[in-house]
Amino acid sequence: MTSDLQDRSINTLRFLSADGVQKANSGHPGLPMGAAAMAYTIWTRHLRHSPRNPKWMGRDRFILSGGHGSMLLYSLLHLTGYDLPLEQIQNFRQWGSITPGHPEYGLTPGVEVTTGPLGQGFANGVGMAIASAHLAATFNKPGHELIDTYIYAIVTDGDLMEGVASEAASLAGHLSLGRLVYLYDDNKISIDGSTDLAFTEDRAKRFEAYGWHIQRVDDGNDVEAIDKAIKAAKADPRPSLILCRTTIGYGAPNRQGTQKAHGEPLGDEELNAAKDNLGWPKEPRFLIPEEVLAFYRKAVDRGRELEADWKMRREAYSRLFPDLGAEFNRRVLMNKLPENWASALPTFPADPKGMATRAASGKVINALAAKIPELLGGSADLAPSNNTKIDGVPAFQKDSPAGRNFHFGVREHAMGSVLNGMAVFGGVLPYGATFLVFADYMRPAIRLAALSHYPTIFIFTHDSVGLGEDGPTHQPIEHLISLRLIPNLVVLRPADANETAQAWKVAIMRRDGPTLLALTRQNLPTLDVGQVANLSYGAYVLKDFGTPEIILMASGSEVNLILDAAQNLADEGKGVRVVSFPSWELFEKQDEAYRESVLPKSIQKRLAVEAGASLGWERYAKSTISIDHYGASAPAKVIFEKLGFTVENVVAKAKEL
Repeated sequence: MTSDLQDRSINTLRFLSADGVQKANSGHPGLPMGAAAMAYTIWTRHLRHSPRNPKWMGRDRFILSGGHGSMLLYSLLHLTGYDLPLEQIQNFRQWGSITPGHPEYGLTPGVEVTTGPLGQGFANGVGMAIASAHLAATFNKPGHELIDTYIYAIVTDGDLMEGVASEAASLAGHLSLGRLVYLYDDNKISIDGSTDLAFTEDRAKRFEAYGWHIQRVDDGNDVEAIDKAIKAAKADPRPSLILCRTTIGYGAPNRQGTQKAHGEPLGDEELNAAKDNLGWPKEPRFLIPEEVLAFYRKAVDRGRELEADWKMRREAYSRLFPDLGAEFNRRVLMNKLPENWASALPTFPADPKGMATRAASGKVINALAAKIPELLGGSADLAPSNNTKIDGVPAFQKDSPAGRNFHFGVREHAMGSVLNGMAVFGGVLPYGATFLVFADYMRPAIRLAALSHYPTIFIFTHDSVGLGEDGPTHQPIEHLISLRLIPNLVVLRPADANETAQAWKVAIMRRDGPTLLALTRQNLPTLDVGQVANLSYGAYVLKDFGTPEIILMASGSEVNLILDAAQNLADEGKGVRVVSFPSWELFEKQDEAYRESVLPKSIQKRLAVEAGASLGWERYAKSTISIDHYGASAPAKVIFEKLGFTVENVVAKAKEL
């Protein structure tokens, strides 16, 4: 390739991006113009991908963690032949386009993860590398490596400032995830100005301390130096960070190297001056020279060849290892659950003493793990308390990547983002756990899982003031409603061991978004399994005492309380319906006829009981027994009594309706 064609290919990325931002009159031209040579080097010399089959499992992954520079990614996708027409580049950030301001997984072909909230893409890549390492250890045989994936990313100053990236980088270094190759767009500019205002640590030494392989490229436009560094990174067993010294808005004579190049269009005058500066025609806008397009579009044929070669190797693998080959096809290529997997779900005998739903969840995990080998996960340093360990299998560590138990450490935010990366990589069904109150630490990851339809499973135990003596700092109050507010997140708060098993069934089957299980620390009576068969409807009639004139509804640990209260009311001649309400989201998905059958409009005497904030229950109930203040440090039984979660108070409130 001539240096002239290379320069024009890189400048095409710069100005296709800048033109898109200018036409939209909105966006971030600085990153695409400064990082174009890095992206060019990755995409034309290293990235194995198949533009006409973006989901080909044998591909490498590329993450633009600085998602504000999305026009760079869209330009790469268009030029290399993905199903992203030039009209979409020209319609950047507009209604109905598939080129939104920040990349969104599932919307734009070739976008691997949703990025924009800084640090998320960085941590997602760690999850992808974990999933890749696990699948490689599970399926690869000498000379027959079906999983051989590198995870490339362009990361920014903002990414490295975020705490989630620090957590994820620490974990990646501990695990020696050598398939991570991150190029750091070290332009020393943030929105406020120079990074010297707030970010002066030695980034290289910091990542060395994490256990990463560190290299520097003094000129971020030097393709040969970048290429050499990437080759060295791929040869090293550690995750790699390549610090590339770049100039934000490179080429724009009055804005390059300043914060003015970051988050606003250059303006026609400055854009034209940049084109003059780099020898690029001012017109037409969105210029793609024919020879440049022909060069980039070689990726289509190269991708087909890579994919065809991988398919041949996979077929040879299946002949040599038929059982593993069949399992690989089911699990990795078809994303299909094992036959009759649900038969592994345990049932629990009715028991007034019962067990905590966290304990029941642990039993369900182990029962399902024996049947579903892709089910794996762990906890943010709370496995004995969250009950997440799979018995009899090793932990995932650098020397045991086939392990299925994960020690995420006290890194809740990174855990959530890593789980998302694992889920979107494919071939694994990941879960992660901590206390419900710490959902606050991982809310950005939960939100992005919901927005992006990742099938991540989040487990939160110690779901109410019922955790007791740890007190208000650890007692969730507002958390259930705040999580229910997240669109496309299914929140399940099971009432007993059998509802917990059914909740896990919902979580395993759900593939179009994340599922959250909220579980108790304290023991709950176990209901008869036949009573809870309708959990998947979100709410169901648990029991009618006579002809209902009052409806008592509750989730989780309060369901048994309203059962006892209903019995007392029935003894006084009242007709009472008891509704178990584990999931608002699932209930709202049911048709009107079903919802009417559970909550008839004719019965307006309704009381909701839940050990959390009352907000939201007004859509279903006339009155609530709830908690709209912080808890206290005391044994669970005492707290519940003091806060009104007693049979006597439920009965009294019901009579007031």
